[in-house]
Amino acid sequence: MELPKDKKIIFFDGVCNLCNGAVQYVIERDKKDVFRYASLQSDVGQRFLKERNLNAEEFDSIILYEPGKQFLHKSKAAFAIIKEFGGLWPLFRIFRFLPTSFNDFFYDIVAKNRYRWFGKQESCWIPTPELKAKFLG
Repeated sequence: MELPKDKKIIFFDGVCNLCNGAVQYVIERDKKDVFRYASLQSDVGQRFLKERNLNAEEFDSIILYEPGKQFLHKSKAAFAIIKEFGGLWPLFRIFRFLPTSFNDFFYDIVAKNRYRWFGKQESCWIPTPELKAKFLG
């Protein structure tokens, strides 16, 4: 499957309750239809990781890919995603001026504990028929 060239793609952990909740939250706020989604466990997600020589077993981050650009992950991806939201959300982007290592330190703590704190599903979340067109693979 070819990745769309006119949409930003969010790759996420499809069995993580926190990650699934975050994707659903983004979908509700994606009024301009900027994003498409794929779980890291999907064929599309696995191919994306493999093509970039990223180990799927060690990659526990959200990834934002914009065609024609390098991908972003961890806090940089989160800040780039909320940039697309309206309301007061863009104010949180002020934290992007802190060193990435500082922001990623907190991101990594949540990422390492996400299953323990938020739970894990046995399989990837299945979107409703209306949302299915926003998901790849």
